[in-house]
Amino acid sequence: MKRATDEAPPESDRFDDAPHPRDTYDLFGHSAAEAQLLDAYREGRLPQAWIIGGREGIGKATLAWRFTRFLLAHPDPTAIVVREATDLSVSPENSVARRISALSHGDIALLRREWNEKTKKHYTEIRIDDIRRALDLFRRASGEGGWRIAIIDAAEDLNRSGANALLKLIEEPPPRSLFLIISHTPGRILPTIRSRSRMLLLESLSTPQVVDAIRRMDEIWMEHEESAIESAAQRAGGSVRDALRLLNGGALALADKVDGLLRRLPEVNWMAVHELADNVSKREATSDFEAVLANVYDWIDGRVIERAALDAPARLARYAEVWEKVAAAARETEALNLDRRPLLLSIFANLSEAARN
Repeated sequence: MKRATDEAPPESDRFDDAPHPRDTYDLFGHSAAEAQLLDAYREGRLPQAWIIGGREGIGKATLAWRFTRFLLAHPDPTAIVVREATDLSVSPENSVARRISALSHGDIALLRREWNEKTKKHYTEIRIDDIRRALDLFRRASGEGGWRIAIIDAAEDLNRSGANALLKLIEEPPPRSLFLIISHTPGRILPTIRSRSRMLLLESLSTPQVVDAIRRMDEIWMEHEESAIESAAQRAGGSVRDALRLLNGGALALADKVDGLLRRLPEVNWMAVHELADNVSKREATSDFEAVLANVYDWIDGRVIERAALDAPARLARYAEVWEKVAAAARETEALNLDRRPLLLSIFANLSEAARN
């Protein structure tokens, strides 16, 4: 793996200027999940694959990289340091931690959307070629005699061919191989992959935990008033990523506007929707466009959770269909550099129909 440098292209699994999960050593709110991973390792019960699921931005990738550091730093589960460990922490000064941070450890395969030099954008999916390159790691012996680990961030970025290629890897893994599959919507993962993996679902963070996580990001913490951080954390629904997004420019005001439109559903204020579409469709408004999509996904998730105890599965399936339509259309819009206006208009039309029905 190549060393990350200031001249390297942006990383698809990193949010703006926040630390990358591989460089994040603090874990908030997931001590039970961490203990489950540690116990499985000590007791020799590690499956070949874990699906680490939960809302985007709550620490799934941070936990995956934390576990990876621990396994590679302590490859013997019977070692005293492993037996006496109370968590998965590894010092940043550890040689394994430094190499992981530099993306120079030979026993890790990172599967994520890669940078397209021609378009100067990330590919919209994890390509089959990326999966095939990961195969090389599992066809040879570990460079250091320990674990070989693949981190997939995230499962939603795999196309059908990529998911099937990953399945083949998981079905016949060589000894001491581990696949850590990060997923924001585990229910959408191929059933055959789910059946061969152990599920580890993480809860959303509390507002104080989101604030604490941002407090550890010195530059971001110093850049904003504490009251603004508190407000963003309260609105973020337990996601550090969403809190950081809300702290960008006029994101809080934009979120209020989108929330207002969503609360009116199934009624649609088309004048306001057209104005919103015009504003976020500008070339320089990519972050605002992504923020609107995040609000829409959150609204759909909230509606499903809210109605799950009341509605029949067939009725809730309408929201799942809209989610799929929005996600597919957003990927196509990005991949083909299409006008975002029609996408935003169709989103509200589909949401209105789902809410009315």
